[in-house]
Amino acid sequence: MSDPKIVAKAYLETWNAASGQRSAALSSAWRPDAVYTDPLMSGKGHEALQAMMDSAMAQFPGHRFALEGEPDGHGHFVRFSWTLRNGAEASVARGTDVVRLDEGGRIAEVIGFLDGAAA
Repeated sequence: MSDPKIVAKAYLETWNAASGQRSAALSSAWRPDAVYTDPLMSGKGHEALQAMMDSAMAQFPGHRFALEGEPDGHGHFVRFSWTLRNGAEASVARGTDVVRLDEGGRIAEVIGFLDGAAA
């Protein structure tokens, strides 16, 4: 998994997965010791990441992350922007994330930037 579009899609699918399915999404695309950091939260390892994502998504029931624009990348890095929205409504948040992949193409680290916070 090194194509920027595939990486971004797998990443967003993990966030958008139902709580009970997020573990499978993490296992398939993320390293067991993957690290996530943004200005509001951080976690390391599948269990911590799942708890972090579950907690964040519980604050926005019915919302989903969507890719904004075209992902790009070089080497082991992928950069893309996203929006968080509820259906066709205006986005409540947007951001840009940089993903570092391991040698096997799995997500090893994510550094998240909030471009616009939820109201």
